[in-house]
Amino acid sequence: MNPISIRLLNQQLYCPQFSEPKQVVSHFGAIQAQEYRMMRWAVEMRTKHPSHRAFQKAFDSGEIIRMHLLRGTWQLISGEDYPWMLSLCAEKAMSVINGWMSANKISIPKEEYLRVSEIIGRATADLGSVTKEDLVEALSRQDITMDDHRLSYHIRMGELTGLLCSGNLHPSRATYSLASEKLNISNPQFSKDEALALLARKYFQSHQPATLEDFVWWSGLNISDCRKAITLLGDELIEENFKGRTFYLTDSCKTRGFSSGRTLLISPYDEYLIGYKSRDIVLSKEFSHLAHNNSGIFYPVIAHDGVICGNWTPHKKEANPTFFEGMKMQDCSKSWELYSEYKKRI
Repeated sequence: MNPISIRLLNQQLYCPQFSEPKQVVSHFGAIQAQEYRMMRWAVEMRTKHPSHRAFQKAFDSGEIIRMHLLRGTWQLISGEDYPWMLSLCAEKAMSVINGWMSANKISIPKEEYLRVSEIIGRATADLGSVTKEDLVEALSRQDITMDDHRLSYHIRMGELTGLLCSGNLHPSRATYSLASEKLNISNPQFSKDEALALLARKYFQSHQPATLEDFVWWSGLNISDCRKAITLLGDELIEENFKGRTFYLTDSCKTRGFSSGRTLLISPYDEYLIGYKSRDIVLSKEFSHLAHNNSGIFYPVIAHDGVICGNWTPHKKEANPTFFEGMKMQDCSKSWELYSEYKKRI
């Protein structure tokens, strides 16, 4: 088994199968979307023909939405997956957010939450797509003032209770809409077992080969639920032992299409790294601090033949590639040209 080439293919970084951004997001189940501008590149670089216009159309129509879900962090998910994923993951995500509030000595009483939710809901219904500034203004009209941190928790709670989801795509900042108006939520709900199996299927088909521990980390669910999800998939998953660890692959695993010599410019918080508990398959431990820090901040990285070997600067006029000590310098010109063409269309 060559885990690097298999990941590159099934993560759609080599020989992408999909033409539409919504297909990529649905394939993954959830794609980390911490940086508002770079989340688009994370999706578009995985399509056959990267198109900002296609991404914006999918985002504005609700085919793709951005919200706090897995691990209480920003994710892109498909509008079709919204009902069952929210039902499956909201309780655990809410417990994470409650823990953060407690650590920051923030308490939001039920009465405050209900009043603020009503105001946020009314303002969002009136405007259709709102920014934080719009919500601050709506609250101030009702003589409510709160700092940005506290308002962020109200918004996250609104997402996890089904009130809010992402609004229309803005060049640089998050927007919000009412989930009931943005999305078609008439889709049938799944049982918990059906939802667990579907989440596991989406994870392993997009991240394979991956371990149970990787799935637990990515999903944010309890290990018992994750074990059950793997069991529910039965013969769909194949076990492979690699360097003393058990990895899972799907019976439809893509294995053909890898070609050596390619260099990729990968966005910060990309699923290629953040989607795994253990990242040593593609990132040497001695360089891990150059790809992410211990506080969960992930940097833009360069991958050559799938191995993380350097950093780059997405928001400058040039890529300015730097390579880790002892790593061979690679030609990033083709990847930068593709990214530059994408950036012009934003």
